[in-house]
Amino acid sequence: MVTLSRPRVNDDAIALLVMLKNTFCHIPGISPAAEQRLWSAGIDCWDTALKADRLVLPRRAPTAFSQYLYASLAHLDSSNPQHFAVSLQANQHWRLFPEFRHTIAYLDIETTGLGYGNTITTIVLYDGQRIRHYVQGDNLNDFMHDIREYSTVVTYNGKSFDVPFIERFFRIKMHHTHIDLMYVLRSLGYTGGLKSCERQLGLERKELADVDGFFAVRLLPTSPRESRFSMAYSHPYVSNPMTWRSP
Repeated sequence: MVTLSRPRVNDDAIALLVMLKNTFCHIPGISPAAEQRLWSAGIDCWDTALKADRLVLPRRAPTAFSQYLYASLAHLDSSNPQHFAVSLQANQHWRLFPEFRHTIAYLDIETTGLGYGNTITTIVLYDGQRIRHYVQGDNLNDFMHDIREYSTVVTYNGKSFDVPFIERFFRIKMHHTHIDLMYVLRSLGYTGGLKSCERQLGLERKELADVDGFFAVRLLPTSPRESRFSMAYSHPYVSNPMTWRSP
């Protein structure tokens, strides 16, 4: 059984809950530097900007700046993360998390290889409340139905690998908003593969430290009779390979 430690709630965590409303980078002409200047001038959220008598904006900012903010409020109210995702750089997609966290699923897959002709062996979804795992030969096709429950997926390198592989394997299109943590971590100076970033961030896999994706391939059932055993045995790895260590 996999247990997850309860995150500590502090003032910074509470402040994150309104992060998106503090964001101006999704508006054309507003760079992170311009956003910082707005914050320094006391324009720290959409509401403040809409109430301001006068705004000092970059030349490239649209004349209808306030209309972009009203549109942002409308898209936020209608729970449409895609509006913001298409306007933000990939390394800024973390800004979407607090407002849309209840429609987010963390996604990871294991495959028999990297190229065409290879197959998916396992998929895991975690939405903050429950873990769901899908294993070839048992319930893999259930993933196509269950993923529709979410508007947004979070992956590591999923833009280049997981999502394209899923779309090719199932012959579907995933129109989900996508937060790829690889781009977020690179912008913060964390490079390398997922395991390398985990070590740099102080995350430990403990007894599963030496287990890799090939482990899931070895557990792939060769008959329906083996499927339940395979799922149960592989569960700790495909479900949640990390335990978080508090600083």
